[in-house]
Amino acid sequence: MAGSCEKPPSSEDAASVKRCLDEANVLKLEGNDLFKASKWTEALVAYRTALSHLPPRKRPVNQPVDEDPSSSDNAETPDEHNKASESTRPEAPTEDEVELSKARAVINANIAACLIKLDDNKGVIDACTSALEDNPHYIKALQRRATASEKIDSWSSLARAQDDYKLLLELFPANSPEVPRIKRALQSLEPRVKAAQKRETDEMVDKLKGLGNSLLGRFGLSTDNFKFEPNGQGGYSMNFVR
Repeated sequence: MAGSCEKPPSSEDAASVKRCLDEANVLKLEGNDLFKASKWTEALVAYRTALSHLPPRKRPVNQPVDEDPSSSDNAETPDEHNKASESTRPEAPTEDEVELSKARAVINANIAACLIKLDDNKGVIDACTSALEDNPHYIKALQRRATASEKIDSWSSLARAQDDYKLLLELFPANSPEVPRIKRALQSLEPRVKAAQKRETDEMVDKLKGLGNSLLGRFGLSTDNFKFEPNGQGGYSMNFVR
């Protein structure tokens, strides 16, 4: 049954698009039931199978913001549908592309919800990124990716969480109850990003020093023989010290 949906249907092939969407929706609903029954792995399989019934994304589709972004993210409940209002773009996608894009975004977000339960933070980020490729303003995908990025706790992941939270601030109305929480998250992230940057920079420098010492040791030298000092012009000068 999946074979009929392996290639992106043309805009004229409405029946093929509907068949793909119907097949994927049946499996998505099956995944929803499994998720509600706390069968995370089985739900994940159902969602991934549902996704395989949809053709791949042909080009970026500028999906609009959720109609009710003030509703908080709840990883306990997978998305039944992506509430959205239509937006315009210079070259508007076809109606079929929009429907397929919505379906892919929702299923990828549901995959992320399963992976949250399975403590696979990298998988959560990958699934949410795929959802955001179809809908860059998908509230739940942004929330889930930001949370998973915080848990990974690397310099790059924390910086990505900052970017996601900043975008969420733009998407939520000013009176949303989510805004204070996002602002607190951003405030707590700032020192963590700086600490992670320093930690990873120090680790990189230590590795470079180790490599340098292994090479210089052949000549009876070490990196301690070279001192770097600011040159007053935004750079550094190197001095040899015996």
